[in-house]
Amino acid sequence: MFEKMKDWAKSLKRQIFILYYAYKDARTPWYAKFYTACVVAYAFSPIDLIPDFIPILGYLDDVILLPIGIWFALKMIPRNVLTDCEVKAEEKMKNGKPKNWIVGSIIVSVWSLIIIWFVIKIYSFFN
Repeated sequence: MFEKMKDWAKSLKRQIFILYYAYKDARTPWYAKFYTACVVAYAFSPIDLIPDFIPILGYLDDVILLPIGIWFALKMIPRNVLTDCEVKAEEKMKNGKPKNWIVGSIIVSVWSLIIIWFVIKIYSFFN
């Protein structure tokens, strides 16, 4: 079972790299580029929308949301583009993944605002 999960994770990583290159390809339709950019940016982001330290929910995005997003993105991209990007993805997987610090910063900002709002609400409740 552990090997099966490991293979699934490797496949997911490969699909993210395929989407990364499909986004950059001029033959990809604009709507697929937009959606793919969002999925890839989230996947490469150093910070999750739901932090992993939150029990059960922390892994929800990694196990459910991200694969669904990848699946939809792969369906939007023409097959010939995906075939070309698969070759590039194999090469890229050997070198490591890029990071999207802009999206990471946005996610940190959103979480910071939520925490600040929560602290203000608690402070006003006790005063």
